[in-house]
Amino acid sequence: MGRETPLAVDHLRSRTGLDRDERQVKDAILRMASLVETQIRSAIRAFLDRDPILAGDVVAGDARVNEAQRAVTEAVTMTIATQQPVARDLRFLLALNRVAYELERIGDHATSVAKQASRLADAPPLAGAVEIGRMGSLAADLVRGILEALIDVDEARARAVAARDDEIDHLYREVFSRLVAAMRAEPEVVEPGTWVILAAHWIERIGDRVTNIAEDVVYLASGRIEDLN
Repeated sequence: MGRETPLAVDHLRSRTGLDRDERQVKDAILRMASLVETQIRSAIRAFLDRDPILAGDVVAGDARVNEAQRAVTEAVTMTIATQQPVARDLRFLLALNRVAYELERIGDHATSVAKQASRLADAPPLAGAVEIGRMGSLAADLVRGILEALIDVDEARARAVAARDDEIDHLYREVFSRLVAAMRAEPEVVEPGTWVILAAHWIERIGDRVTNIAEDVVYLASGRIEDLN
């Protein structure tokens, strides 16, 4: 075999460096997603158990999510600046940066659920707790699923995850309807019932954010921009 030309060697070095930096960004995204998933599950547990201490831990933990997003953005920026990726690599890095933004917003929504848990610490039992537990568990599962689809750029899996957002929407409508009926029947339920509806709303927004990430995966895989809602 002939010797590699200097240009070919430079290309291989560049490709190796880009692959390394992309792996580092992906690893940072996975760590961030794991943290966000934990935040969701903890917020739901705090809500169901009326645990203000755990709720406070979730609120405090949001700073770690914010720091994780900053780390991803810095890594993406550095990779683009030093490796000068083009075409699919550039699109992938920009998609990862958008995903970090969506994950940060999901973390904010988990924090909002935890805040409602603190408000409900001394409230009587209310309708909708079972549905909210199911919504929260599903939302956390979808966060995990969509990140796996992203890392593999798996369009079929991304679409399947996005489709399950309909289950969250259905549960949200159930919670809303049941609590509005309870509020009409018992005026004293209005204030705590509103807090429960807000918790359900923030979980429903997590599902929407997951769908946004799914749309990025579809774009990366197919080049098509689609609205999966």
